Amino acid sequence: MKQIVVLRVSMDGQKRFCFCIMAGRKARTKAMKIAVSVPGVEAASLKGNDKDQIEVKGEGIDTVKLTTLIRKKVGHAEIVSVKEDKKEDKKPEAKWEVVWPYVSGVPSYSIY
Repeated sequence: MKQIVVLRVSMDGQKRFCFCIMAGRKARTKAMKIAVSVPGVEAASLKGNDKDQIEVKGEGIDTVKLTTLIRKKVGHAEIVSVKEDKKEDKKPEAKWEVVWPYVSGVPSYSIY
């Protein structure tokens, strides 16, 4: 089952109990690297007006593990939503056409 996970991450780089402050661009880059490194993730993108949300698409994503990793490495992170991806690849149904040509009085047919 493919799923879409949306996380809100503090992109100002402020971490608790740490004296280092990352710039916004560096925090975004680090959060995206972490999001893509989690097993099952196929794609990740930034969303929201302030680009403070990460949308992750994939199959079998452990959202708690992802959120915990981002909290440890970047800063505050919270799960906004988890939903199933409805746009799965649907194979077109095979259409059968039966043709009944009559040749020399004996019916024969072909299936295409």
